[in-house]
Amino acid sequence: MIPARRHLPALSGLLALEAVERLGTTTAAARELNLTPGAISRALQEVEAQLGVPLLIRDRQRLRPTPAARDYVAQARRALDLLGQAALRLRSGGGGAVLSLALLPAFGMHWLAPRLRTFRQCHSDISLTFSTRLRPFDMLAEGVEAAIHYGRADWPDAEHLLLMEEEVQAVAAPDLAAGPIAGPGDLLALPLLQIESRKGDWGRWFAAQGLPGQRPAGMVFDQFATMQQAAIHGLGVALLPRFLVDADIAAGRLVPVWGGPVRAAGSYWLVWPRNAPPNPALDAFRVWIAAEAIGKNVGPEGLEPPTKAL
Repeated sequence: MIPARRHLPALSGLLALEAVERLGTTTAAARELNLTPGAISRALQEVEAQLGVPLLIRDRQRLRPTPAARDYVAQARRALDLLGQAALRLRSGGGGAVLSLALLPAFGMHWLAPRLRTFRQCHSDISLTFSTRLRPFDMLAEGVEAAIHYGRADWPDAEHLLLMEEEVQAVAAPDLAAGPIAGPGDLLALPLLQIESRKGDWGRWFAAQGLPGQRPAGMVFDQFATMQQAAIHGLGVALLPRFLVDADIAAGRLVPVWGGPVRAAGSYWLVWPRNAPPNPALDAFRVWIAAEAIGKNVGPEGLEPPTKAL
């Protein structure tokens, strides 16, 4: 037996400690691990007894880790991530690397998924796992190697690779757009559809058409896919990314209502933790997606330096 293994606490205790350090309460940790708060408390007591040092300080309703515990959890989290990746490789039946990616739903479905076959052809030894995220999160804490981000280069503690700028098109179902539209101002009389996280998009669109100062109201959606279907079924005019609606326009399900594509406020980025250890699988994915998105067919050492968070 390797001597250091005598000092390892139980895995249940490590999982409880990691979750409490990240989430702050036994209740939240219990919810995530599908346990009772009492089971979490017992696991924490056991891990403190096994390690022989106090790890947590109770501060009102939250548990605050000691500085030593915070350092220990940071190292334990990396080990837990390795265990998780090993389990994924075992379940996938392969011995290659596993790369965990967080995606925006529309980008993942309509831009990335149709292109992934070429990545698999070039890197059959890399298994990809995906989760859906709409907002920045702690990638290191959650065992995610990279994410697709929309907006500015502002993901905390992350490196950024610009993939593409976004252009949006005002579109509607053919029946809704059949009426006389003599100018962009006529759209103010039509029902407008908008995304909850981008309520300023219509104001920017009208400003680009020479009508500044507009802040129109409209039906609000939390995802593009739902808003896209609402537009197809005639519920209103939607501002949608070109990569999302090109097929619908070609098929006649949607038609441009007025003007051409307009530059949106944000861009699409590949982001990854700034202080993450070297990861050949991530390097391979970064090179591949750069070639797909911006035509950079080069090795990792040839990529432009990543953009720092602002």
